[in-house]
Amino acid sequence: MDEAERRALRRCRVRLVRELQVAALWDALLSRELFTAAMVEDLQHAGSGSRSDQARQLVIDLETRGSQALSLFISCLEDTGQDALASCLRMSRQAVKQNPEATRPLDLMPVVLGPTRLTPEDLRGKDPSKLTPGKLAPVVLGPAELQPQVVRPSVPRPTDNGSGRFSDVCVQEISKGNGDLAYALNADPCGYCLIINNVNFCPESRLTARGGSNIDCEKLQRRFCLLRFTVEVKWDLTAKQMVQALVELARRDHSALDCCVVVVLSHGCEASHRQFPGAVYGTDGCPVSIEKIVNIFNGTGCPSLGGKPKLFFIQACGGEQKDHGFAVASASPEDRSPGSDSEPDAVPFQEGPGPFDQLDAVSSLPTPSDIFVSYSTFPGFVSWRNTKSGSWYVETLDGVFEQWAHAEDLQTLLLRVANAVSQKGVYKQIPGCFNFLRKKLYFKM
Repeated sequence: MDEAERRALRRCRVRLVRELQVAALWDALLSRELFTAAMVEDLQHAGSGSRSDQARQLVIDLETRGSQALSLFISCLEDTGQDALASCLRMSRQAVKQNPEATRPLDLMPVVLGPTRLTPEDLRGKDPSKLTPGKLAPVVLGPAELQPQVVRPSVPRPTDNGSGRFSDVCVQEISKGNGDLAYALNADPCGYCLIINNVNFCPESRLTARGGSNIDCEKLQRRFCLLRFTVEVKWDLTAKQMVQALVELARRDHSALDCCVVVVLSHGCEASHRQFPGAVYGTDGCPVSIEKIVNIFNGTGCPSLGGKPKLFFIQACGGEQKDHGFAVASASPEDRSPGSDSEPDAVPFQEGPGPFDQLDAVSSLPTPSDIFVSYSTFPGFVSWRNTKSGSWYVETLDGVFEQWAHAEDLQTLLLRVANAVSQKGVYKQIPGCFNFLRKKLYFKM
């Protein structure tokens, strides 16, 4: 591997270690004879044997594998479906070869600086300890001192640089490693993820089938698997079955786990509430309030999740209102129309006692710590779902998590989702959240 390729590899090393899926690479590396079986075995047991340790050692060892190593490695990435990393390496290598000076150390001559009216000749042969007070010994400055902002960059401030995946890596690493600033998600798997996907409703409910919801379900199932969760999916549950599934999850032993995720994909409506608005429907047409769902995971119902983050993602309407938006600078053409395949997940608002079990929900509300509830839409408004591509919210959530979850905390990710969804369609929609987390949450990659 030549020096330009080594520099290109080093430029992409952080991203490679973060995103490289090493398990699928071993056969490709062996088939291309880039590594021997013994070397692959050593790589698999590098450090603690974790994916990041294996990836880090693999990137280090690549520099020793000859002139064709980088090209073969890029081919292996493409063969194993890691096209984004392959493209990153290819572009980085091209950039370095086109502008080799960009990563070459500065060739600066040292400069001798002395105090006013005192030259190096004045000090030659003198004992520094006997210098006249106020006269300082000269200081020799080399490249690091002359160009500290280039040679020794300080910790960067978090910024969005457009392409933007690593502009605030140092700051994020500090946050992730500090137990006072971020939740520790060290377990593998880091927790359970339950997805309730209600698609088909009984005729008596007068609720239509939710076309496109299975697409949402598949995306989220894959996404949370990649985020190191044990994912379970339950389809077409009545209100009673939804509560039973949630209670069963809450009663499990989560002591060895660090987090829990609940996703509900269903029709929804407005509901009386104290803390968490809205309700979601079972397939029998009976609603379950979001407050009741969250309350199932309080300290009494789920003690082994005490002090650990509990995340709820709700893809359902918050009401029947359709938001026409207001005039701003024009959006991109593809976002102007919701299309003929878009439909809302709304049903009429219901008030008062009965199926909401309001007295029980209100009387046992937990202290809302370590809870994060993400809604696909503002309370009272519809949530749009495309029957062919899935809901706006889940489609955007999946895309944002794919691009940014390795580097940003949960709240920042959801801000990106809200901004992207708000720019879609003729009718408007904006996701929001109720955040009662005590720390930042970075997903385990």
